[in-house]
Amino acid sequence: MSDILIVDDERDIRELISDILEDEGYATRLAGDSDEAMAAINAEQPALIVLDIWLKDSRMDGIDILKTVKRDNPGVPVVIISGHGNIEIAVAAIKQGAYDFIEKPFNIDQLLVVIRRAMETSQLRRENQQLRRRDTAEAQMVGNSATYRALVAQLDKVTRSNGRVMLTGPAGAGKEVAARYIHAHSNRAEGPFVTVGCASIESGRMEEVLFGREGAERGVEPGLLEQAHGGVIYFDEVADMPLGTQSKILRVLVDQQFQRVGGADKVRVDLRVISSTNRDLQAEIAAGRFRQELYHRLNVVPIAVPSLEDRREDIPLLAEHFIRDFHQTQGMPLREVSEEAVALMQTMVWPGNVRQLRNLVERVLILGEGTEPIEARELPAPDEEAASDGDKVVLSAALATLPLREAREAFEREYLLTQINRFGGNISRTASFVGMERSALHRKLKSLGVVTAGKTGARDAGIGGSEGGPGA
Repeated sequence: MSDILIVDDERDIRELISDILEDEGYATRLAGDSDEAMAAINAEQPALIVLDIWLKDSRMDGIDILKTVKRDNPGVPVVIISGHGNIEIAVAAIKQGAYDFIEKPFNIDQLLVVIRRAMETSQLRRENQQLRRRDTAEAQMVGNSATYRALVAQLDKVTRSNGRVMLTGPAGAGKEVAARYIHAHSNRAEGPFVTVGCASIESGRMEEVLFGREGAERGVEPGLLEQAHGGVIYFDEVADMPLGTQSKILRVLVDQQFQRVGGADKVRVDLRVISSTNRDLQAEIAAGRFRQELYHRLNVVPIAVPSLEDRREDIPLLAEHFIRDFHQTQGMPLREVSEEAVALMQTMVWPGNVRQLRNLVERVLILGEGTEPIEARELPAPDEEAASDGDKVVLSAALATLPLREAREAFEREYLLTQINRFGGNISRTASFVGMERSALHRKLKSLGVVTAGKTGARDAGIGGSEGGPGA
């Protein structure tokens, strides 16, 4: 949207205006009647329109074109010119949304001043609209684990292109934060970021929400695709998109244009598409619930977002980040997290991933008092009976039935597995925490059949074959 469309039935006038504007550095397009004008507007939205009121041998006059432009392209300023000017025509044009009215024969300096002001006003309006509709939800990535760094390295690579990205991973892992990170670090960062919650929109309303609608009574209501023009459209949980809508979205990806519900004109959009899902889309395709063609269009660059369990090292940093965020946005106490609380959080099960951790931090801050460090007793216990027994260790039924030697080995194996995974597979840090020499820890792990292996850029511990296995 960088040129000026000049609409006048007099060839000499439109070419004169064009020459003047091009001398000032503007790009121009010319139209001699209403059909040419509407075709030019529908082909590519101009930055500004200079429009003659009287168009000889045209289906529409200047006022009709003005009404249509203000209905379908309200952000485009229109400067009206006419050789039959009077107060009534000027008032009518301004009421219909014209930026200004200039009477022929016009003064060149006056025309340039009006056009410059109209362009500046339009630019400011677009910037304000972008700021208002841009979701200010944080796009900050937090972490320091090898798994986290591997993810950010992948995201940084895709920020340099406009390629479509498919983010996969469990619910609550931070797929939308990753999508916002891509947007914030791309050349579209000044454009909007619009989220389509595919699981939350009723299937019967999906097309209206996406494509918008128009009608005589309600006028034009832009949809989410139109609102995302120049920026990013993010399809959250794309597997939940209805099949019928999938085929239409596929066409939008191919043509970069669509029709509003109830409309006839083509709406052109410039979009980058990012999608996410926590499902196996190949299984959804096999079951007939997802279109294979759409999958291949969206899955240009697949990126897996790891679960919180795969990046337990980042839990302290994430908890501190959420505490600062709640302090700044809601005035909650700015509290530290004790070492015991950190250790407990790093050994907890997190089916809800980062979202669950955020909710837990919020709950602790709401229910807690003062600014003292968060203690382990403030966190939910995995077993309520265990919580009521204070520091007493409660044995599981399976462990209680084993002989002492086997029970000790089973406990040591599970304890060391938990600590190694807590520290992201870092043997040195694990040895320091458990109070063992590194070489002694290696021997103990070998005797217990615990092996460490690379996983997503980090190390992970599990049970493996060993010469000295359990009980040896």
